[in-house]
Amino acid sequence: MFKKNVNDRLESWAHHRAELEESHDPLQTVWDFWRDAPFVPYNRNIDPFNKQTWATPWEIIAENVYDDFTKALMIAQTLKLTKKFNNSVINIRILVDRSQSRQYNIVCVDDSWAINYNDNGPVALEKVPDSFYLENIVEVEVPR
Repeated sequence: MFKKNVNDRLESWAHHRAELEESHDPLQTVWDFWRDAPFVPYNRNIDPFNKQTWATPWEIIAENVYDDFTKALMIAQTLKLTKKFNNSVINIRILVDRSQSRQYNIVCVDDSWAINYNDNGPVALEKVPDSFYLENIVEVEVPR
């Protein structure tokens, strides 16, 4: 999907959201779709701590640049744009592992599942170490 032109990327994303409605494992399906997004270490256009800087998902797909936070944001917004998850509580938790000087942007779904932790698919939220420092938590709403 990510090597296609912008219109084809947007169409692929729309098909993906429709696929999630029928999927027996939608959290794994959404992870499979986004895990290979083209990675950049830092997307200077989006500040995880300032929602006003967040582009719409359509703009992010058009730009086709994903850092760890942008990928988490797209996973969360993809889920929120489905009937299956539009009433779910979905948030992005920015966690810091001080022992390894590493930051994680984890998508949490209904306080049960975590996606985008350590570049893995969905895991039970309880498997994320308690020792991590919670730097920020943002509830994701249906995109504008």
